[in-house]
Amino acid sequence: MTVSTVPGPIPLEASGYIVVLFRVENHAVDRIRTFSAECELDGGGLPFHWLTGVQPAESVARLKEFALQADDEGRGGHRRSEPALAALALHADTAVDQVLETLVTPDQPERLRERATFWLGSARGRRGYEVLRRIVTQDASDRVREKAIFGLSVSREPQAVATMIDVAKTDRSSHVRGQALFWLSQKAGQKVAATITEAIDNDPDTEVKKKAVFALQQLPADEGVPLLIQVARGNKNPAVRKQAMFWLGQSKDQRAVRFFEEVLLR
Repeated sequence: MTVSTVPGPIPLEASGYIVVLFRVENHAVDRIRTFSAECELDGGGLPFHWLTGVQPAESVARLKEFALQADDEGRGGHRRSEPALAALALHADTAVDQVLETLVTPDQPERLRERATFWLGSARGRRGYEVLRRIVTQDASDRVREKAIFGLSVSREPQAVATMIDVAKTDRSSHVRGQALFWLSQKAGQKVAATITEAIDNDPDTEVKKKAVFALQQLPADEGVPLLIQVARGNKNPAVRKQAMFWLGQSKDQRAVRFFEEVLLR
């Protein structure tokens, strides 16, 4: 093992600052990258210029311009739009909340709306959660509602799980309900397990029921395996029972083995 010594004080916590780098080629911004202030950077010999005295409002406005290039894929717009969204969301300025809210309105390109929902959930706290809640309950686009569920799944707001449960029960799209069940399965808990089993019992769409069975498989084994056995043993839908049997077989859990022995040796 090699031990190296770094001269000077070593910070134990991050500074809380980021730097946003713009790579310029042919007099135009080609790429945008975001790094923590502590990250050592190697420009590979390229000229490097720091812009000083930039006000938050100027930074937010410029990044918004790049974020709006989401549909400009033919000219490399995605290399600017996606990282610009990230840099925008990581800004401390509260004006960003309103900017991101404008980027998910129905008149914006769907690709941009989908990407912005993630950052509303992961980086914008309570305000971001409120926007996502409105999207999943009111937006006409199934795709945007689906992406907003993922945004809710990464939100730290306590109410996000309850909102996901409501979507899993009531959304008009069977696909969106299924996605809500999947992301709920990544969060263990009695309410989550109850919502998934309720979907298996009561959802009118067999495909949603099958997705709910998969969601049970995603729960921690102590929660998921007994519920899968319960479904395999007693659900009225043969396709659902078959799905539960399949995931029990994949689990390699001794409780599943005993269940199969019971079934096969009757």
